[in-house]
Amino acid sequence: MGKSCEIKLLGTAPSHFVNRVQFVLNLKSIEYEFIDENLNCKSELLLTSNPVHKKVPVLIHANKPPILESLIIIEYLDEVYHDIHPILPSDPLERAHNRFWANYIDTKYFPLFEELRRTPGIEGKKEVKKQLDEASELLEEVFVKSSNGKAYFGGDDVGYIDVVLGCFLAWIKFVEKLNKFKIFDEVRTPKLLEWTNRIWSHEALKDAICGSEALTNHYAMLQIKKP
Repeated sequence: MGKSCEIKLLGTAPSHFVNRVQFVLNLKSIEYEFIDENLNCKSELLLTSNPVHKKVPVLIHANKPPILESLIIIEYLDEVYHDIHPILPSDPLERAHNRFWANYIDTKYFPLFEELRRTPGIEGKKEVKKQLDEASELLEEVFVKSSNGKAYFGGDDVGYIDVVLGCFLAWIKFVEKLNKFKIFDEVRTPKLLEWTNRIWSHEALKDAICGSEALTNHYAMLQIKKP
C-alpha cells in the first residue's frame, strides 16, 4: 500500500476500532496507506486531525477534512463505495437495528471487558464474568434473529454487526486465555461460536488483526496505566 494512495488511515494495530476500518477497507478492496501511531507520543498529524479526542482511528480521504470515530468512518466508506460489498443493509429499519446493536457492543458489551481488566480479586472478576455471560447470550439471540439461519449477522455475507463484533475477537480470545474461561461456548452461545470460527478465517479479517504479541504488549501498557 504505497504513499500515492488517496486514503490514509491513522491507527495502531492492537486497536479493534482501527481494525474495523481496516476490515471494511479490505472487504471493499480499497487501497490505503496505514500510518502507525505511537499513542504514547502522538504525531502532529493525529493531534491536528483529531484535536477533540486525540484518538485513532482517523481516516484522511484525499484533501478532504479528516473523518473520525470508527463507526462513522465505516458508514462514510459504505456510502462512498456503496457498489462494492455493502456493509449496512438497504432497508431503513434493518439499518436502524444494526446501528442499535453496534452501539450496544461499544457502550455496554466492550466496557465489561475493561471492567474485568480493572477489577481486582477472583470474586470481583466472577461477578463481571456473569455479566459478560448474560450479554453474550443476548448477542446470541441477536445473531439468530439477524442472520435468519445464514452464516453472518449480515446474512449471506459480512455486514455491519459482523465488522463491529468480529474485530473484537482477537481481544476476546486474549481475555479467554488470560482468565481461563470462555466467552462464547457450545452450550450458552452455540451459534456465535460457529460464527466466531467462520469469521475468524475470513481473508479480509486476517489481514486486519494483529498477532498475540502485540496484544500482550498493549495489555501490559494498559495495566501500567491502570489507576
